[in-house]
Amino acid sequence: MPVVAAMTVTSHATDAMVAIPFWLEMFAVVAASISGVLVAREHKLDLVGAVALAVVCGLGGGLLRDMTLQVGNVYILNQPMALPLSIATAAIIYIFPAIVDKPEKLIPLLDIISVGIYAATGADKALVYGFAPAVCIMMGFFTAVGGGMLRDGFMGVVPGIFQRTNFYAIAAIAGSASYVCLVMSGLVSNVVALVVCVVVTMGLRWLSLRFDIKSPTEEDIAHFLHRKK
Repeated sequence: MPVVAAMTVTSHATDAMVAIPFWLEMFAVVAASISGVLVAREHKLDLVGAVALAVVCGLGGGLLRDMTLQVGNVYILNQPMALPLSIATAAIIYIFPAIVDKPEKLIPLLDIISVGIYAATGADKALVYGFAPAVCIMMGFFTAVGGGMLRDGFMGVVPGIFQRTNFYAIAAIAGSASYVCLVMSGLVSNVVALVVCVVVTMGLRWLSLRFDIKSPTEEDIAHFLHRKK
């Protein structure tokens, strides 16, 4: 039975994973790492703490995915540029924060773009190894928001994705789902599906900010049900 299960999981392992341009892949790592080091500066962490938080934020989601799937390569070990680039980004931004002009506007934009890219790549790895669509969407979600979730946990605060806020986790899930649906339909290439994933993720995030739409809480649901009565 274990042999059969292994054959089932790896039945699609020979399919090529989505070919993301190297510069775009590294952009996602840098953007996520910057958000991590800025949080470290806000909390007055030292350089070591800032580097650690940047690496967790930039590469933690992929590590969660790879540990969960337990198939294929571990990205943080297999991509020789990812870890050094994350560390270098953290050190530079920590020492010269003026490089990031107006971070309150720039970082959210960079962050949501990286979330869209990670959502697609996370879902794609699960697709390549033949996992069910729901698992693929979940892996896309883990990859997209896992780094931020770990960052918040390390800082001793409730992860932002669990709080009432403008669409972030929901945007990541929608982006991941759009990627999985498009790839499985066979109507478009993986690269086109990646672009759609990023657009959907960013679009939902923008709409939620533009119209101040936030994820519902228990109070919102209770209020809605009360109105229905």
